[in-house]
Amino acid sequence: MGKQEILDKLRDTIVKQDINGCVAATKEALAAGVSAFDAINDGLAVGMKIIGEKFEKAEIYLPQIMMSAKAMNAAMEILTPELIKEKKEGKGTAVTFVQEGDIHDIGHRLVSTMLGASGFTIIDLGVDVPNEKVVEEAAKLKGKKVVLVGSALMTTSMLGQKDVITLLKEAGIRDDVKVMFGGAPVTKGWIKEIGADATAENAAEAARVALDIMK
Repeated sequence: MGKQEILDKLRDTIVKQDINGCVAATKEALAAGVSAFDAINDGLAVGMKIIGEKFEKAEIYLPQIMMSAKAMNAAMEILTPELIKEKKEGKGTAVTFVQEGDIHDIGHRLVSTMLGASGFTIIDLGVDVPNEKVVEEAAKLKGKKVVLVGSALMTTSMLGQKDVITLLKEAGIRDDVKVMFGGAPVTKGWIKEIGADATAENAAEAARVALDIMK
């Protein structure tokens, strides 16, 4: 089986919510010499993007999303040690969180893992995080290299990203941190409108963008 076939298999196990199949395909990928990075970015993440699009179109619902997330998490348990082997240290601190009012962590965990593998120290605040808590955490880290990385799967929770920027300004620490937001409804136009620093379409790109804006 060729590399693309293996990647397609990983993608399909996510879309089909096949946890056992995803674990088997992940092991198969590593055995075939596919890098952990490629398995995530070109296989698993593609499947998760499809799941996100299906959810936005109301073609699937929360139970299906949770099963796909479980499949992804099972694969990441296998792949994370492989990513860490190539980890580069000292890139700064990434405070990751899912926006207030949102409990969907489909991409959140993956982004956190990819940032950690890229050399960031990760502070994961979890899901449904109050905007004030995000700003409080940023204030604690004043003087350090910090990037806030928030995600939102719903348009309603995405609106809170603007409030994070406002609160950072009110606290006088907006210039001390970089701010990235992502999620299905987030666009570059929205990022520009609210005054954030960047967005990314997937976890691998998020890691690359984070490294770039922290230079």
